[in-house]
Amino acid sequence: MEFSQQKRQNVKFNKIMLVAAAAGLCAASQAMAVDVRPHYKVGFDGGGDKLATVVFTDGTHENIKANAGIFFGGGMSIVNDSKSVEGELAITYKVDDITASNGDVTWSRWPIDALAFYRWNKVRLGGGLTYHINPKLSGSGVASGINLTFKDSLGYLLQADWRITEKMNLGARYTMLDYGLSGSTTSKVHSNGLGIVFSGSF
Repeated sequence: MEFSQQKRQNVKFNKIMLVAAAAGLCAASQAMAVDVRPHYKVGFDGGGDKLATVVFTDGTHENIKANAGIFFGGGMSIVNDSKSVEGELAITYKVDDITASNGDVTWSRWPIDALAFYRWNKVRLGGGLTYHINPKLSGSGVASGINLTFKDSLGYLLQADWRITEKMNLGARYTMLDYGLSGSTTSKVHSNGLGIVFSGSF
């Protein structure tokens, strides 16, 4: 009973933190003259603890790591009147998989990012919160025995972008996040790592 209560408290705190960040962005947009536009992002992350290793019949192998995966999605971008500060709120789908003719292993989750940036002429720097929903590692075929679910997790993002145009950015980001295995109070997987992201607004 004590474990269940602690789990509920942690999940509640994580959601409160994310909602507070999103509310801050929305409040800022109402408090000043801003430009609100649809936002998109796509990219690739790497690094983190090893979650699974797949060995092929030729003796080669591939790993799935906790921070690895392609991500894509969108939300909204909020830029202040002076164009010096930008906020982003987006939901993405992030996935990494290893596929073979007789089975595959898939690592998937749904990150929600609430970020703020300070912008210069050709560069912007910032960071914020990321909240990963429904993280799971699953297999099919010969890997059908793999079925791990993780707790929703709150983490942090740091990001540095080259501003290609007023509405397009290409940059690098660093994720800091731990996944807790469902049903365990001690097992944690570190998902820290670097990534590349292309983002923009319409």
